[in-house]
Parts: sequence; structure tokens; C-alpha cells
Amino acid sequence: MTLLIPPRTQDIGFTVKRLLPSRIKQRVGPFIFVDHMGPAHFEAGTTAGDVRQHPHIGLATVTYLFSGAMMHRDSLGSVQRIEPGAINLMTAGKGIVHSERLPEDIREQHDTVEGIQTWLALPTAVEDCDPSFAHYAADEIPSVNLPALSARVLIGSAFGVESPVKTASKTTYIDLSLGAETKYQPDFPQQELAIYVAWGNVTVNDEPVPEYHLAVLDEHAVISTVSGARILLLGGEPLDGERFILWNFVASSREKVRAAGERWTNGGFEMVPGEVEWIPLPTMS
Repeated sequence: MTLLIPPRTQDIGFTVKRLLPSRIKQRVGPFIFVDHMGPAHFEAGTTAGDVRQHPHIGLATVTYLFSGAMMHRDSLGSVQRIEPGAINLMTAGKGIVHSERLPEDIREQHDTVEGIQTWLALPTAVEDCDPSFAHYAADEIPSVNLPALSARVLIGSAFGVESPVKTASKTTYIDLSLGAETKYQPDFPQQELAIYVAWGNVTVNDEPVPEYHLAVLDEHAVISTVSGARILLLGGEPLDGERFILWNFVASSREKVRAAGERWTNGGFEMVPGEVEWIPLPTMS
């Protein structure tokens, strides 16, 4: 283990635990943003938890729910309900706008909403690509069950199976459930890797990794459990060059993120069909 990153609490309409970017580590492979959303409940007849339309450039968002559901809408005209176990991949490229709202049945039933949202920074060669949207239902995501370990291979290849999710650079993203007194040593040459502990007692090379912490791994990392755990293994090939972040924008230059902010303020993005509410560019100190 090379770094241990604690969560920071953020309020985006509901509470999230933010791991990346952090002051000590901006990204792991292409992962430049990691949020653990919830668990949370929302009152019927309200809009609590809804995220109004907002823009992105230079990244791909990946939404993966443990429970509940969300409704995705974007400026391409995509409308998609996201259910637990599915992968929702939205590639922003040169610019996209989307909203994320709670379905009425989730509010009415007072269902728990919980999941992981990440951003993948795009390689510089394709950061200005046309935006796109892809959704992969839960039954399209391959799973593997071993005696002391079960895995869902969300992105990439592992345990002899390959995810259908296509990304702009080599990426690994695996939902792992480990049994009691289990050891697992990841083997992904030339990739930067980290684990996020969603729950359970975990050590890396005999050093404890508390729940809700992100541990950046070295190439000889051995992950061990005492009484079982659920972890997310994430990473991929390192990206070339620097990345700059301004609000929801990621790019290889400061000029690009600043220009995106001005473009949003001046109404230069295509908006989500049928929506009128939008989030203004925050005042940056």
C-alpha cells in the first residue's frame, strides 16, 4: 500500500463521501473522481436528492448503484433509469449536459439509495470527442463465484471474463465480495490500482484499511480480510500529461476548463430536452 485516502463529506443535495480527487492524489489510472453516494432516503412529494442539469467535458461518468434507482437524462436525448448492478457510462468529450433525479416510486416506497459514481478522465487524444451515452443492464455484467470470493467485472477483464463496457483507455473496475479470512493479490501489469472499502475489515500488506477509505496499491499488494468485506478495485493504465479540474470540467489545459465555464455561463451548451432548471457555474475563490 502506498497511500491511504480518507473520505471527505460533501453535500450535493444529499451526503456523499468523496475520495478522489484528494490533496495527496488526483487520480488512479483514469479514475479522477470517486464518490460514495448515500445510503440515503428521500421524502415523497419533494425534489430532495435531485441533481439539476449541469455540464461536463473531458471525462466519462460511470454510475453504479448498490440499491435504489436514479433517472438519467442528457442533452443527447437519452432517458435511462439506472437500477442496482447496471453500469451507466456517459462520455462527455467536447461537452454534454445531464440531470440525475430520483424516480417517484423510490421516494414513495422510501427506498434506500446508495451507489458509487466515478469519473474517468479521457486520454488527451480523445478528450474533445463527440459525446456519447451507453447503458449496460445488470445481467450484461459478467460475474464470477469462487470458494472465498465473488466478483462482478464492471469494466475490464479479470478472473477469465471480460466486461462489455467500452472505455477510452485500459480500465479495471471490479466489485469484489471477499469471504472471511480471504487473501487476494491483484495482478494487472502496467496498471495503477486502488481499493475502496465499502464495508468490512480489510488489510493491505497487513496494514488496516478502514471502511470508506481508498487505499492506493503497490505492485505486490496482498488484500486480506478477517470477517469478510465488500471492496471496489479500480484503476487502469496511467494517463499521459496533467489534468486540470474546474467544477464538472476536466481537461489537459487550464484554458480548456476555463473556456468551458464561460461557455456554460453564456448558454453555449446544448441542454436536456424538456428541462428548464440548471445549476449555475459556482463562484470560484
